[in-house]
Amino acid sequence: MAVFRLHFALRAFALIALLWLPAAAFAQAAPRIPVVVDLDIGDDIDDSFALALLLASPEFDLRGISTAWGDTALRARLVKRLLRELGRDDVPVAEGIATKSQTAFTQARWASGPHRPGITDGTPAPLSAGASVDFLLHQAARQPGQLTLLALGPLTNVAAAIRRDPQGFRQFKQVVLMGGSVREGYSKSDYLPARPPDAEYNIVADTAAAQTVFESGVPIVMMPLDATAVRLDDQKRAALFAHGSALTDALTLMYQQWTNAYQPWASATPTLFDVVPVAWLLDPATCPLTPLRIAIDAQGYTREVPGTPNARVCLKVDKPAVLDRLMRVLLR
Repeated sequence: MAVFRLHFALRAFALIALLWLPAAAFAQAAPRIPVVVDLDIGDDIDDSFALALLLASPEFDLRGISTAWGDTALRARLVKRLLRELGRDDVPVAEGIATKSQTAFTQARWASGPHRPGITDGTPAPLSAGASVDFLLHQAARQPGQLTLLALGPLTNVAAAIRRDPQGFRQFKQVVLMGGSVREGYSKSDYLPARPPDAEYNIVADTAAAQTVFESGVPIVMMPLDATAVRLDDQKRAALFAHGSALTDALTLMYQQWTNAYQPWASATPTLFDVVPVAWLLDPATCPLTPLRIAIDAQGYTREVPGTPNARVCLKVDKPAVLDRLMRVLLR
């Protein structure tokens, strides 16, 4: 009788396994989002949180990272250190076009700090200056019409790739960017009246580059200041910084350097501008899009003008949904 019961239990277990397996196999086979990111990490802290969300979300197939604006070599060192801390040396890093920048590199000490074994001098793999241009075009050509370019900084590298090979650049599926200000400007608080549109940093830093991108014909998803004033309050920061994972420990150190740097526009509460485009890729419902024609004037203002739309623009974001996803992913 005991043998019969064991045999019956094994058959039942096998049946349950067969019923469960197709769903599990389907979940594993769900397509990931192929993406390459171009960012100016190291100045404001929002790039660091955006990259953390990218790296911690299994929905992404991160094909590579290129660094934009200012000291792109030091930015590459910062990215390489973070990847090494997380055991993600599989992600290639390309050094972007170096420029002059008046913005403080607040996380320079973390970028220059000790690297785990495997990087002897803390430098990225050998890459020529401006390697990001070739890198972006190469990535687009590998899978035409499939790869999203996530642009989270001034658009210098992106515009250079367009000028180098306009047809090759159009092999990107879309450019999803944080930048511009359409109907509202910078905001310090959700409880104050909205400011009129501002010349937003990522656009005004290299206005000619931004004009090139918006005139390129590639599909653009634009996340302006109107939709990206998402603030990480002290309770959420405390939960993240006490979590104790390699990723949250790195964010804690970079955040402390950011708050300690001389930057009179900043407060202890970071605004997570660059997290919003990443969250939108994970769940487009968080940020509905409106087709608009965007023109960029010589002063870097992104004007809404009549005409055929050249961008899909998010004008209002579900802030609680963005923060909930960030917290759930980083505390997982």
